[in-house]
Amino acid sequence: MLKYQTIPVTPFQQNCSLVWDSETKQAAVIDPGGDLETLLGEAHRLGLKLEQIWLTHAHIDHAGGAAELAERLQLPVVGPHAADQFWIDALAQQGAMFGFPEARPFRPTRWLQDGDTVELAGHVLHVRHCPGHTPGHVVFHSPEMKRAFVGDVLFAGSIGRTDFPHGDYDTLIASITQRLWPMGDDTVFIPGHGPESTFGRERRSNPYVANT
Repeated sequence: MLKYQTIPVTPFQQNCSLVWDSETKQAAVIDPGGDLETLLGEAHRLGLKLEQIWLTHAHIDHAGGAAELAERLQLPVVGPHAADQFWIDALAQQGAMFGFPEARPFRPTRWLQDGDTVELAGHVLHVRHCPGHTPGHVVFHSPEMKRAFVGDVLFAGSIGRTDFPHGDYDTLIASITQRLWPMGDDTVFIPGHGPESTFGRERRSNPYVANT
């Protein structure tokens, strides 16, 4: 059985998630933006063996700790889509701009494409490419848990910003309506910031995408 726990990290309170198999304790960490000692401490408390890093996109609060964590634990970095390489290359500048600790650029072990899958201890999550917030943004969907880790595509009552370089509002709305909604109204999503919600609730009440 897959389990997960969300841990807010960085001054931006970004929702980093630990995902693990309840029997083997094999785990992946989604979007380790920073505060690595907090993340590692929680993984230790839960008895987890971190094996992979999964990235939804390459903004500093989501990817800022990826290079250091990968190096320290010899972990593969999986994702995002290759269109976010320019954001990875700019991690040091992003960190300086927002007052984050120094972050190093890196090259993911594996880029992800729409329709790919990632696997953890025999559990399969589906990858959807959901550009708009960033051009290389991806989402991880677990039909088994009825959960989706959506990064900054969609929030409870809001949507991701599109005023960053290569962001695009119409593209973001299309990603939400064409790639998230088909996952099902009862699917709970874990956003990059703030509380969880369901796709059904957002379809009904989110002012940016209601009735779409």
